[in-house]
Amino acid sequence: MSDELISILVLVVVFVIATTRSINMGALSFAAAFGVGELVADFSADHIFAGFPGDLFVVLVGVTYLFALARANGTTDWLVHASIRLVGGRVALIPWVMFAISGVLTAIGAVSPAAVAIVAPLALSFAARYHISPLLMGAMVVHGAQGGGFSPISIYGSIVNGIVDREKLPGNEVTLFLASLVVNLVIAAVVFVVCGGLKLPRTAVAAGEIRQDKRDGKEGEDGEEGAAVDAPADAESRLTPARIATLAALVALVVAVLAFDLDAGLTSITLAVALSVFWPDHGKKAVNEVTWPTVLLICGVLTYVGVLDEMGTIDYAGKAVSDIGIPLLAALLLCYIGGIVSAFASSVGIMGALIPLAVPFLAQGDIGAVGMIAALAVSATVVDVSPFSTNGALVLANAPDVDRDRFFRQLMVYGGIMVVAVPPVVWLTMVVPGLG
Repeated sequence: MSDELISILVLVVVFVIATTRSINMGALSFAAAFGVGELVADFSADHIFAGFPGDLFVVLVGVTYLFALARANGTTDWLVHASIRLVGGRVALIPWVMFAISGVLTAIGAVSPAAVAIVAPLALSFAARYHISPLLMGAMVVHGAQGGGFSPISIYGSIVNGIVDREKLPGNEVTLFLASLVVNLVIAAVVFVVCGGLKLPRTAVAAGEIRQDKRDGKEGEDGEEGAAVDAPADAESRLTPARIATLAALVALVVAVLAFDLDAGLTSITLAVALSVFWPDHGKKAVNEVTWPTVLLICGVLTYVGVLDEMGTIDYAGKAVSDIGIPLLAALLLCYIGGIVSAFASSVGIMGALIPLAVPFLAQGDIGAVGMIAALAVSATVVDVSPFSTNGALVLANAPDVDRDRFFRQLMVYGGIMVVAVPPVVWLTMVVPGLG
């Protein structure tokens, strides 16, 4: 058996053990990275550690630390009330507002994880307050970010269009952008309906009016059993010095990431430390609220994926597909590989590897290059709600008041549905008609 097949089988075993024995998958993945890296690939420890996602570790810790501070001093509650006032009290509009904000941020140049890092904590705090499904809100944020992610001036769009130019393939920037936008918009609409978005209040309500009764879990209107109408407390709607400073820090985070291209994780943790200096009690509480099990899970899995990449397992799978003599079938399988691998690794990195692999049969003229590239791009990014991707990990880490294990499974199932369902759809609508 080849080393590449052994590494894939070990990954399957990690999934099985983690789901049947309730062991943190990250810890298992670190053990797998050590075993496969040392015994199969003959890697040194330093070589294995090279796959540790240090940047993602800092993003997860920094962003959750900063927004834990915002929750501790009541800033997120204040922002939730402000959001309700902004849309005239229409709770049902908030998920779409978050979708639009994420999309605009990526369309004008923010990296998708940076946009999600900015929007997700507020969106999920709002979801917890108004009893909106965290899966719905998280999916709206991620799909919004991916919907705008391939505009001609965006990071993803620039990278993919650059690869197309380098490989001397025909391309169409507008088609790429619209393909991603339409697919993510349709998926967001489906998720909105399936996850209860149509049941959310569409008429104006006062901020704080909808509240789940803690005693029996029922919801209703003023005067009905199991429900209550409570005007926002002065303590929640008042701006304190700590909240003003935190709002300034959040604005600084947005400016630093979008205008100066600074790292979202390092910026977040620096701002959080600065706030903790002045309000140490809030800082101490916030450190304890960093979702360390999630950090362990994501970093462990991605370290093992790094070992797979270094071993050539990903290239091995891609080349096996590209050698198939049936172009349309090879195109479909490449879309599947893009979705599966991207659920655990860098979407842009996967596109950078898969587009060149598609060059041989694209050059034959049997497959339209524009449609194929758009299908690969969508397949490799629409799955980023997976809890193992950076965007999905940020959603998981920033969801307050949830059963984290249950929410992790929901995101994993949802990511699996995207992996299974989206590639054949985009293949059928973009590749089979021969676009380009």
